Amino acid sequence: MQDHDVVGIGNALVDIIGQCDDAFLSRHGRTKGSMALVEADTVKALYDAMGPGIEMSGGSAANTLVGVASFGGRAGFIAKTADDQFGRVFRHDIQAAGVTYRTAPAASGGEPTGCSLILVTPDGQRTMNTMLGVSPYLGAEEVDAALIGSGRILYLEGYMFDRPQAKAAFRLAADIAAKAGRQVAMTLSDPFCVDRHRADFQTFVRSSVDILFANEAEITSLYEANSFEDAARITRMEAKLAAITRSEKGSVIVTGDRMIEIPAAPVAKVVDTTGAGDLYAAGFLFGLAKGKDFETAGRLGSLAAAEVISHVGARPQVKLSELAQKAGLL
Repeated sequence: MQDHDVVGIGNALVDIIGQCDDAFLSRHGRTKGSMALVEADTVKALYDAMGPGIEMSGGSAANTLVGVASFGGRAGFIAKTADDQFGRVFRHDIQAAGVTYRTAPAASGGEPTGCSLILVTPDGQRTMNTMLGVSPYLGAEEVDAALIGSGRILYLEGYMFDRPQAKAAFRLAADIAAKAGRQVAMTLSDPFCVDRHRADFQTFVRSSVDILFANEAEITSLYEANSFEDAARITRMEAKLAAITRSEKGSVIVTGDRMIEIPAAPVAKVVDTTGAGDLYAAGFLFGLAKGKDFETAGRLGSLAAAEVISHVGARPQVKLSELAQKAGLL
């Protein structure tokens, strides 16, 4: 029985969001607009040096699933937390958002719940410094086959490839979904993540992925293309269906026989780009799960991305279902 629209697997993180200027990034050796895996001491040094921060539950796939729920969809999530304060905050927040989350916390005494210190520059670009904590130790025993089987689409977060244990769980989940006749979607997550796992990603996309999400930098890195046009051409041959975001240029839906351009939804001011790709995926996946055509699904994605970049934080502050209804998309 399919009682969830989308079930995802990813990192359970608590985001600490602060603002800084470009000089701050340079002083601390941060690459603007990227995600770097860091240890606890780096997070502490950045936290101590930056201004006031906002703490909220995050994680790429988790943000997407909260977005699906905000559209009125039924979402489930599988991810590992510790039995600590951040772990309890994460569990409360994602369940309060309407997402099914039943992964038991790890026993106390080990790695803490992961967190991501997100530095936002005045142009809205975000630079993420992520301590994964216990999150990548998600094991096969925590891959909830019943929950995966209950969803129309399984959504996988590319960041999970950064640890062998999580990678194995990721592949197991994809196998369970395929055997249950479900679609498998994946996001490439970050160009540096693609650089680390290019061959694995290429093989996995070809063999196991029905719906691929990427931004322009990620898809260009995946296929080591010289231009977006070259990357899109290769994607048509390698992927069944891809949704590629291009910031203010909107997005392109790529299939084997056509490319559909979707304009970016208007936004008065870009405040914080954290979560833009995550929320785009939420709209697109929700649209597909509800039987919408590719263009409508892409427009739902653009709508959600525009909402989330208009304020600080990676989760919607307005019900996406209401915005979609006003736009005539639902």
